[in-house]
Amino acid sequence: MRRLLLIPAALALSLGGCAEMSPTTQRVGGGAALGALGGAAIGSFSGNAGMGALIGAGAGAAGGFLWDQNVRGRQNAYQQGFQSGQSSR
Repeated sequence: MRRLLLIPAALALSLGGCAEMSPTTQRVGGGAALGALGGAAIGSFSGNAGMGALIGAGAGAAGGFLWDQNVRGRQNAYQQGFQSGQSSR
């Protein structure tokens, strides 16, 4: 019973730490977390979930960083187009 109360409390505290993170850090951290979860699941089939989680976390962090660069590039392009449209009036 005590364990059932600790798990939601730990999850709430860990998510509360994300409030002051930059969008880049959130995307990289989210990618790493999802990659670790997927890597652990895949690694468990070969009997080495820990190594799978490490590899997955690295791949997920890289994917999160690339996604962040994509989003930032689209935002910059939008802002440049908006400013160009405003200046042509």
